[in-house]
Amino acid sequence: MNTARLHQRFLLCSGVDTDTRNIRKDSMFFALKGTNFNGNEFAGEALKQGASYVVVDDKKFVKNKEHYILVQNVLESLQKLAIFHRKYLGIPILAITGSNGKTTTKELVHSVLLRKFKTIATKGNLNNHIGVPLTLLSMDDHTEFGIVEMGANHPLEIEFLCTIANPDYGYITNFGKAHLEGFGSLEGVVKAKTELYKNLQERHKLIFLNIDDEVQRKHENYNHTFSFGESNEADVQLSYQSGLANAQLNYNNTDFKSKLTGEYNAKNMAAALCIGLYFKVKFEEIQTALSNYSPDNNRSQTLNTASNTIIMDAYNANPTSMHAALENFKQLKTNKQKIAILGDMFELGSSAVTEHQIIANYVQNSDFAETYLLGDNFKNTNTSSNFIFKFKSIESLKEHLKETDFQNCYFLIKGSRGMALERVLDSIKK
Repeated sequence: MNTARLHQRFLLCSGVDTDTRNIRKDSMFFALKGTNFNGNEFAGEALKQGASYVVVDDKKFVKNKEHYILVQNVLESLQKLAIFHRKYLGIPILAITGSNGKTTTKELVHSVLLRKFKTIATKGNLNNHIGVPLTLLSMDDHTEFGIVEMGANHPLEIEFLCTIANPDYGYITNFGKAHLEGFGSLEGVVKAKTELYKNLQERHKLIFLNIDDEVQRKHENYNHTFSFGESNEADVQLSYQSGLANAQLNYNNTDFKSKLTGEYNAKNMAAALCIGLYFKVKFEEIQTALSNYSPDNNRSQTLNTASNTIIMDAYNANPTSMHAALENFKQLKTNKQKIAILGDMFELGSSAVTEHQIIANYVQNSDFAETYLLGDNFKNTNTSSNFIFKFKSIESLKEHLKETDFQNCYFLIKGSRGMALERVLDSIKK
C-alpha cells in the first residue's frame, strides 16, 4: 500500500499505537520489531484490543485485507507516513536538540506557546527515529504548532530526523560531553548536533541562538537567527541571577522566576522566553508560563523533608551536566550542610576513566560536607578525602544512608538514568 492510501486510512483512526499494552480504540497499530520481539506476532492481539488497522510486514500474519495492511517494512512505513502527514498539516514545526536540557527546554517552550497556540510537543523523551514520527502523527487538524525534540548518540541521526520533521525553526541547547562512545569527542558532538542548524540554514529557515555560547557562534556563519543572551548583540537581551535556589532571570527590568533548580536552567528559561517573544506571546503570559512550570520525572526537582532539602536531578547525567550541577550546588547560599550523591555516567567509551576522575577531583576540592559516589567507574577513582565515600552497589549505599541521621542537610542527587538514583530517596527522606 502506498503512503497516500495509508494516510487516508490513518485519518480515519484515533492515532498510532506500537504497544498492545496501550491500545486505544480505533487506532492504527504498527507492528515494529525490536531486539527481543516481533510486532507482527501481536497484530491479532492489537485488533482484539480495539485497533482498527494493523500494519505488518510479514504476510504469514495477515488474516484478512479489511484490517491488515501489508507493507515491505513497518518502521520505514511509519516514517514515510509521518513525513506525508507533516506535509499534509503544513503547520510550523520547531525542533530542539542539544546535549543537556533539551527535554526541560522543550517543556518550557511548550508551556509558553500553549498560551497562544494549540500546541503538540514530544511526550517525554520520544526523540529518536521512532519517537519523532510518533510525535508528528499525534498532531491533527486542530494543531497549530508542533515542537519536536530530537536526540542522537551517533553522527547523521539529527540529519535523518530533520528529513522526517522538516522543521521551520530550530534550537540547540548546548554542546556537552554526552554519548562520547558514539560521537568520539566533543568535536564530534558539535558536528552532530549542528546538523540541525545546517539543515535549517540550507533551507533558509530560522535558528534560535544562544548568542553567549561561543561554540555556537563560531561554528557556522548563520544568517537567519533570532538570539538571546547577556550580550549587547542579542535580539533579546537579559541577565541571569546566580546563587539562588531556583533558576531566575531578568528581562526588561522584570524578574522571571521558576521552580527549576540550577542556574543552568535559567538558560533553558531564556530560550523559552526568546521563542515566546518571537511568536508574540504576551509578556505576562510568558512570565506566568515559566513560573508555573513544575519539573517532574527526577529532572531538576526540589524536594523538602522535615529538616532537609533535596535537589533531585537524576534523570540523566554526562560530564558537562554533572559539572554544571555541582558548580551550581557549590554556589548555592544556604546554612545547611551540603551532601552530594553521585552515580556513574554512561556511554563515555574510552573517556570514562578520565571524566569520572575529573568529577572526583572536583568534589574532593569542594566544601561539601560529604560526597557519596556510586558505581564501578566512581569506585575506581583516586581520592584521598575522608569525606568521600564510595559504593559499588545501590543496596550498600542505601544501607549506609539509612544508618545516618541527616539533619539540616542540602542534598544533590545526580547520575545517569541507568543508575536509577531515585531509589535512595526513601533512605534520606527524614
